[in-house]
Amino acid sequence: MTTRPKPVTHEEAAKLDGDDPLASCRDRFLLPPGVIYLDGNSLGALPRSVAPRMQRAIEQEWGVGLIRSWNDADWYPAPQRVGGRIAALVGAAADEVVCADSTSVNLFKVLVAALRMRPGRRRIIGELGDFPTDGYVASGVAELMSAEFVALETDAVPDAIDERVAIVSLTHVNYKTGRVHDMAGITRRAHAAGALVVWDLCHTAGAMPCDLNGCDADFAVGCGYKYLNGGPGAPAFVYVAKRHQSELRQPLKGWHGHARPFAFVDGYEIAPGIDRMLVGTASQLSLIALEAALEAFDGVDMVALRRKSVALTDLFIRLTDQELAGFGLASPRDAAQRGSQVSLTHAQGYAIMQALIERGVIGDYRAPDILRFGFAALYVKFVDVWNAVATLKDVMATKAWMAPRFQQRKAVT
Repeated sequence: MTTRPKPVTHEEAAKLDGDDPLASCRDRFLLPPGVIYLDGNSLGALPRSVAPRMQRAIEQEWGVGLIRSWNDADWYPAPQRVGGRIAALVGAAADEVVCADSTSVNLFKVLVAALRMRPGRRRIIGELGDFPTDGYVASGVAELMSAEFVALETDAVPDAIDERVAIVSLTHVNYKTGRVHDMAGITRRAHAAGALVVWDLCHTAGAMPCDLNGCDADFAVGCGYKYLNGGPGAPAFVYVAKRHQSELRQPLKGWHGHARPFAFVDGYEIAPGIDRMLVGTASQLSLIALEAALEAFDGVDMVALRRKSVALTDLFIRLTDQELAGFGLASPRDAAQRGSQVSLTHAQGYAIMQALIERGVIGDYRAPDILRFGFAALYVKFVDVWNAVATLKDVMATKAWMAPRFQQRKAVT
């Protein structure tokens, strides 16, 4: 006979907050009162450090310093400086990561570069159900380079890696389900077949430990606006393993990727090291905001962060099992296979999420039926989890989601 687990109470959730070694990190963020924010996997909350830094950048460095601030305020080396801070969160050396462009642009650059490094191999393998832009970019690169992009079911990827494959391009944590790939295992499998691997870290960086160098990764890309909290449209980052940098030839030959950009010569001379991944002038104000936002990670042990993330997501799953009916679980129950999010399924998922958001519990929706809840462990509390599930239970019990205003699809879901 199976024994039912003891129900989790609000008091138990509050005790977990009292014992949380990362509890004080919440004060590093500006969170509106009355809101439970569970969408840091889509847009991170605002760190307190950002607004005063932006004010100084706008009023003093831009307003007074004008163009002199490229030198006097140290604007020019910001892509490398911010890249170095991100490197520490993803298990890379500071000179293997640079902050530039968008995730999509960086993915394009590394896919073309990786194909050039594997002449005679024309196949790129991706995953069905990955974030669409990754497949769009890979198929565009394949068309441009007379190659082939093949998207496969997740479990079919390892066995498809053979001597025809140039690149395996995967997202480490799936954006819909939160399922985590075995980075080390897949990278070993690819290398054994002579292929290179590109990892998308959009739902990894800042949410859980990542050891790019320990896994012998080749390339990685990621965004700055999710768990890194850099703000909407924050610059992305790109990682190139040190061993590949000298032979890397990326396709966008912009002046910031030149070895001597201010020599203004006609011929292109590729920059040494990671700087060759740069293209044009950085989005400086956005870069400054991201740099300030990364201060929220000062002194944070990523292993402790992951421990809390697992505890938050485990609690959410336990409470949904305890309190809700009619929902499916799209995320793995095994925390080792799950990132820092939990996805539920429901045929009326969009309307239910809109009703939740109106009540101050902010997650998001992904077609066709996914309700996503992201748990940024720097600022989400255990009582937030308890209260979020209680609110969802009430939305369902009262049928609040059936109101006509929740049926109207907005442009961004």
